[in-house]
Amino acid sequence: ALPTMSAESTSTSYEELFAGEDAPAVPHLAFDHWLCNGELRKWEGESCVAYSPIFKQGAAKTQTVIGSFPMQTEKEALEALDAACAAFDQGKGVWPRLNVATRIGYMERFLEALRTRRDQIVDLIMWEICKTSDDAAKEVDRTIIYIQDTIDELKRMENRSSTFTQVGGVMAQIRRCPYGVAVICSPFNYPFNESYATMIPALIMGNTVVMKLPRLGVLCHYPTLELFREIFPPGVINVISGSGRSTLPPIMKSGRVDILAFIGTSRAASALQTAHPNPHRLRACLGLEAKNAAFVLPSADLKVAVEQCLLGSLSYNGQRCTAIKMIMVHESIAEQFVERFCSAVDALKMGMPWSAGVKITPLPEPDKTKYLSELIADAEAKGAKVVNKRGATVDRTLFAPAVLYPANKEMRIFHEEQFGPVVPITTYREEQEIFDYLAASQYGQQCAVFSQDAKAVGSLLDVLVNMVARVNLNSQCQRGPDVLPFGGRKDSAYGTLSVYDALRTFSIRSIFAAAQNDSNEEIVSQILRERGSNFLRMDYMF
Repeated sequence: ALPTMSAESTSTSYEELFAGEDAPAVPHLAFDHWLCNGELRKWEGESCVAYSPIFKQGAAKTQTVIGSFPMQTEKEALEALDAACAAFDQGKGVWPRLNVATRIGYMERFLEALRTRRDQIVDLIMWEICKTSDDAAKEVDRTIIYIQDTIDELKRMENRSSTFTQVGGVMAQIRRCPYGVAVICSPFNYPFNESYATMIPALIMGNTVVMKLPRLGVLCHYPTLELFREIFPPGVINVISGSGRSTLPPIMKSGRVDILAFIGTSRAASALQTAHPNPHRLRACLGLEAKNAAFVLPSADLKVAVEQCLLGSLSYNGQRCTAIKMIMVHESIAEQFVERFCSAVDALKMGMPWSAGVKITPLPEPDKTKYLSELIADAEAKGAKVVNKRGATVDRTLFAPAVLYPANKEMRIFHEEQFGPVVPITTYREEQEIFDYLAASQYGQQCAVFSQDAKAVGSLLDVLVNMVARVNLNSQCQRGPDVLPFGGRKDSAYGTLSVYDALRTFSIRSIFAAAQNDSNEEIVSQILRERGSNFLRMDYMF
């Protein structure tokens, strides 16, 4: 089983906030099959107990069991890879050779079926990773919209390609074709959406997939296994679970992976890339760590700045790569900002994810409260204080958000991605200090600027866009809308995702070219008339 949360990690009692008699029914899902080569195979090996971070009132030392899932090994991982490779068959497989309209048809069938599993998936996300019921629903709904947007964008892309280029005596048609076999790995905090944000474009472009599920957030994928089996050809999508250290290195060492889509730490991503015998041939799409900062300028509207920094730093307990994880406030307004921000933080409702108005929920990662407490102790030893009233009080998996002030560069929290409800605030005097902070950071995903001074914003903007991948004005850092590029610099990302960019990431431009003469023109015309090729065509998709 996964390590359980320590029932002893208590500095206060939040007993009344845990699950009472009015709690909804606890799901229990035995994830006892796995998908390989179009078969739902019965799992007979070792399984891992899936715990919810939710404790029941009156059972202070007992976590809620919500199911189990397979702890698969190198053997199963390589079987899944064999199936994906056979389905691609060096480009000769059924799936990569299908015309795009037919692949879109498969995806539309899957989308319709997925809608019928929505509520079950939402419930599993809520219980396993303690995302509020509203946020869990948003994750699934956003994924459904993303699939439809991907279909629509691919149609536009294909229609733009339904033409010929004539240059230098050559006639050519250019289309995007599948790249090969893709390995998809997603994180626990968006276990459904982040998996599909790479898996869907990979599939619809004609690649075959091995999807490795996260160890936290694994159960929400069980309802879709039957859909994959029913709808897609054998081997097109294969799903494994268990320890990443046991399953992923053998797959990468095989050298048969063409694309790695990975969301996690830069250290793990580097290890997987270097395990490939030909890393120069491996296309990578990596979403990694971030330490996004908010810069609150003297001209900021403090009401807006507090509201957006609160959302940015503590939505889903701060467990988002796009979360604001450092706030730098101009020294002239620091005291006002900190006072207002602390009041707003302490007003956040803590409790169970199904309760109305709850914003802070139990933390799903084992020993997360211990790690956050260590960061706070380190900061306090180096001059910071927890400046909000209930900050850092802990009861098992519930951790009251803590505001640390003033933070400085000697503290771990100044540099480490805390990925949880601890918000460090520091001050600055000169604009150069903002640039120095970003330059010293190993990350470069996003930042947020709060100001009503157009001249000051313009001056900062021209530098910040060269240091991070997205600058947000008077709003929190975020990924959406999904049509916008999502990427990063340094250790925050490799590659760019959006609805459009993801389709490009999982494909390569291929060209049909011929000398422009009567004979070749007749051959091409005949192919087009008789629809003799899925690549060479002039049809329009509506």
